[in-house]
Amino acid sequence: MLHILKRSWLMPSAWALVISAAIATPAIAEEMAGDAVPAMPQTVEESPFASEREAVIWRQDELKELERLLRQLRFDIVNNQDARGAAPRLAILEEKTTQAHFLPAFIAGTHGRGSDARPEIWEEWADFAAGFSDLEQKVATLVDAAEQEDYRAATRAFSDVGLSCKSCHRAYRYN
Repeated sequence: MLHILKRSWLMPSAWALVISAAIATPAIAEEMAGDAVPAMPQTVEESPFASEREAVIWRQDELKELERLLRQLRFDIVNNQDARGAAPRLAILEEKTTQAHFLPAFIAGTHGRGSDARPEIWEEWADFAAGFSDLEQKVATLVDAAEQEDYRAATRAFSDVGLSCKSCHRAYRYN
């Protein structure tokens, strides 16, 4: 009799576990999908570009523009301590330093002549994409520090953003 009571007592707990798992599973799957590595564009047709050359030129121009933007922001935030004046450029920085913005321009095989990209980008796609995730996080830290007008934290965040860029360039770019 005691054995039967134990089982009947466990049944509501077991059902609660099953129901909570059914509710949580889609949320967990959605969260995991958010961390998924974006697919590598294999062909021009899988990208927003008309040609491989256009993709290479676009990504080179965008990365140079990003470098200029970071210089301007460093001057605004570190030198002038003007986070409010830098706000529009910070918004642009957040928009441009994402996987979604850059990865479509890295079409498989767009290395070699006219490109500074190493073939390891496509051989190590998950690691390369993770570099952009790291950059996104570092930029978010920078933006947060600037919005709080914490200039010491912003200075450290600039350093971290620079290190993130440098680590990717060392691994995936010809000098």
